[in-house]
Amino acid sequence: MASDLPLFATCPTFLRFPTCSDIGSSAAAAIILGAPFDLATTGRSGSRVGPGAIRQASANLAWEETRWPWDFDAGAYLRAEDFGDETPLVGDPRGFSENLQHTAAAVIGAGKRLITLGGDHYVSLPLLRAHAQKYGPLALIHFDAHTDTYGEGGEFDHGTMFLKALEEGLLLPDNSIQVGIRTAYDRDQHPFEVMDANWVNEHSAADCVTRILDRVGDAAAYLTFDIDCLDPAYAPGTGTPVAGGLTSDRALQIVRGLTQLNILGFDLVEVAPAYDHAELTSLAGATLVLEFLYLLADRMRRAG
Repeated sequence: MASDLPLFATCPTFLRFPTCSDIGSSAAAAIILGAPFDLATTGRSGSRVGPGAIRQASANLAWEETRWPWDFDAGAYLRAEDFGDETPLVGDPRGFSENLQHTAAAVIGAGKRLITLGGDHYVSLPLLRAHAQKYGPLALIHFDAHTDTYGEGGEFDHGTMFLKALEEGLLLPDNSIQVGIRTAYDRDQHPFEVMDANWVNEHSAADCVTRILDRVGDAAAYLTFDIDCLDPAYAPGTGTPVAGGLTSDRALQIVRGLTQLNILGFDLVEVAPAYDHAELTSLAGATLVLEFLYLLADRMRRAG
């Protein structure tokens, strides 16, 4: 997966991966897709330009053939390509959502893993619809400062989509878990297990991984990572930052520990570059995406 181009050179694809022009003829096992959408944002807008910022920040990671602390080159086991962005439809959230679901379904239907770069967190809903259409209800592994299960809000709201996903039968609540939560929710009626930020920060990464593994079990899973799960010191460039979050190192260690799980899809959302400093947030997002690619590669390596 390594590239010798200088870090400052324009990086139009994630990690300088080859461009995918046709899903059906692609030999890649994993596809990167941008979702430049923030019409469901309730806080500061700007995550529509997140996919491009994440791609450019990934240039800082593209030179390393074997990503630390892994001991193998993911490119030896996993071919990945970048399909570019879902075409934006300005002022048409329903149209964009339907098109994103259609594109995701095409990728999944071709037997490939989809890694999506947001965009605000609403994009997870059409992505979950596409994955559940293929695989059935999924365990949700959700990193965030917010539960995004709120009952108020309109049809397109980045704080309501996991309640909608549950109501649509897309999720397995008994196998789902939310990590890093540090905002209000109804603890008596909440459908998912919560590892709040205080608990995560007071325990080891290994303890956190164990709880996630115990909760998800053998269920097929979808992993969604809202960058505001990280403390604003590590990810200031997001629309609804909340103090008291995870360090980037803690989050990377937890994600890295999920190699035993059958994770079928992944998204990284809510990077809003206008509020970033020194590309900290974009780089954190790009690094998390690379860790997920290593999870996929490690699974393929172990499968022989």
